[in-house]
Amino acid sequence: MRISFSNKLLLAASCILLLALTAAPPAAAQTEEAFGDDATDPVRLFERGQSAHARGELEKALGFYEQALKVRPEFPEAQFQRGNALATLNRLDEAEGAFRAAISLKKNWSLPHSALGALLLRRQRDAEAEQSFRQALTIDAQDALALRMLSDIRLRAGDPKQALEFAKRATALPDAPASAWIGLALAQKATGDKTGAEATLDRILADQPQNVAALIERADLLTEQKRFDAAIADLTFAAKFKPGDKAIASRLAGTYQKAGKPEEALKIAKAGGLEVPQAANNAGVIGAPEEIEAANSADPVVARKALEKLLEKNPHNAMLLARLGASYRTDNPSRSLEYYRQAAELKPDAPEYALGYASALVQARRFAEAVAILRQVVRVDAENYVAHANLATALYELKRYGEALPEYEWIVAAKPEMVVAHYFIATAHDYLGEYPEALASYEKFLAVADARTNQLEIDKVKLRLPSLRRQIQLGEGAKKKP
Repeated sequence: MRISFSNKLLLAASCILLLALTAAPPAAAQTEEAFGDDATDPVRLFERGQSAHARGELEKALGFYEQALKVRPEFPEAQFQRGNALATLNRLDEAEGAFRAAISLKKNWSLPHSALGALLLRRQRDAEAEQSFRQALTIDAQDALALRMLSDIRLRAGDPKQALEFAKRATALPDAPASAWIGLALAQKATGDKTGAEATLDRILADQPQNVAALIERADLLTEQKRFDAAIADLTFAAKFKPGDKAIASRLAGTYQKAGKPEEALKIAKAGGLEVPQAANNAGVIGAPEEIEAANSADPVVARKALEKLLEKNPHNAMLLARLGASYRTDNPSRSLEYYRQAAELKPDAPEYALGYASALVQARRFAEAVAILRQVVRVDAENYVAHANLATALYELKRYGEALPEYEWIVAAKPEMVVAHYFIATAHDYLGEYPEALASYEKFLAVADARTNQLEIDKVKLRLPSLRRQIQLGEGAKKKP
């Protein structure tokens, strides 16, 4: 039989293709190699993803969730957990897509609606977030996250009455967390029930005396009632658990000022790297006395509006810019970053403004930029706790664990009460493959951890220890150089 020229080409191409297929392992074989015997079992893959997720191995968890979805595309739980992992990794577009996919696969499930709402809040899309939370409540009227977040949204929207309704529903649930009760206190205060708000905060602090948020809120109430000594006591106690926090330092300095103790106010302000507006007024801040008093209000909403008005009259005042940067740091990181950037440019030699800018960069997850600035701050002020803490966080998030370790060790030496630093030391050793050192640090963390504040980390450590001990027995892990 004769083979035409075109047939010869076709035959040759077929032979090449056959050789290529023979030489390369099939995709199924590659998948089996990556995921082992579980490669075609979506439930087992999902469970392995959950285990990795609990250990904080987010990329690994994602791999398992995505393989489970390849095997079973209609797997809403895998999409939901994939979204949670992506959100933690700050891959927000992908996380939003995963949550919406989970919703489309399982319409009568409230959790992905709530998770989507939380993500939309994070992206400052409040109206869409509110729709998601309300949809969650139509499915499950006891969705705790939806109730808490809706209370917060309505409060910020100027609707304290409905905020109070949602907060009451949230605290009526069994085992309502402290955050739900704080939301109730805020709603009570906004509706004018300051006695009820104080009673709610007293209840939280009777059970959790170290709850910083409750201490701050109660201090604000006490300050409004001119019970300055009690407010100062609460803020001083709160500062022990969040050393270097500028918002607490600002409140404490302002409270001393209102109590007629300007020397104590100035001392707190200098220690916290800030100035109270009254002191700044003598240095050239243009503004009416009532504007300056409002800028130092214990109510953050009042203080922020006053600071913005003062900034209009004093557009090149670095102190006012930094105060606004601190004010917006948690609820609008990008705006906070811009204020801090301007303050640092106006006063490039002032380490407190550089530190504020770097802290805002960390909040915005721009870790590499933050590291460069924080190293300069530490060189100028080697004992600056806030700089070391932010530098440790930035290096850890960049997965530069070897560089992060000395920073966390400095934190432990400077502030032994910061027990969570032991957890980060342990996980850094773990990621570096330094298993014996990781085990010792994990055990140290468990010895000093408090279940009321470190329960999540405690659970992760307990999940990790059995496999870590097996790895040590097998001689696995990198050996530290002498």
